[in-house]
Amino acid sequence: MQRSLLVGLLLGDGHLELQSGGREYRLKVEHGVKQKDYVDWLYEQFKDFVRTPPRIKTRIVKGITCKSYGFTTYSYGSFRFYAQQFYVGRKKVIPKLISKMLDPRALAIWFMDDGSFKSVSHKTYIIHTHGYEKKDLERVKDVLQKKFGIIVGLHKQYDRWRIYIMSDSATAFRNLVSAHVIPSMRYKLGNIKPKE
Repeated sequence: MQRSLLVGLLLGDGHLELQSGGREYRLKVEHGVKQKDYVDWLYEQFKDFVRTPPRIKTRIVKGITCKSYGFTTYSYGSFRFYAQQFYVGRKKVIPKLISKMLDPRALAIWFMDDGSFKSVSHKTYIIHTHGYEKKDLERVKDVLQKKFGIIVGLHKQYDRWRIYIMSDSATAFRNLVSAHVIPSMRYKLGNIKPKE
């Protein structure tokens, strides 16, 4: 379970930070304070790896006070494999092994991190993947179709790309991730009814 969560977090907003001269890494999870329930839930899943429970951090960005809430794990050599898959230098990439790594739980974590319900009229979902190159997202697009039967498009927003779940696949996507979406994040699933 923790491996799936880690994959989902690294696809989304989680970060691995280099420690011990490259021999070890630690996982950093940080969100806005409005996502406190989500961070607390993630902490419960990783608490055996964490010394200090989640806490609020305050910083000033361009004169505006910003608050975040998160935690950092201990440093582990076992995270090195994931760092090698998800990073080229300091830039995050989609791993070449993503077809083996991605499962419904990891996809749900990615969705909770970066996903949203498109709109009442569109009745589908978006994963905001602005940090990735198009070639990386093409890899995910293929995996979602071949492994889960989820058809997605890549939409350009300004000069960046995001994953758009095609309307015909919206219910299938919801059914795939729904069991792994925690109660406080279920608003992201919108009003598409799951298959009964």
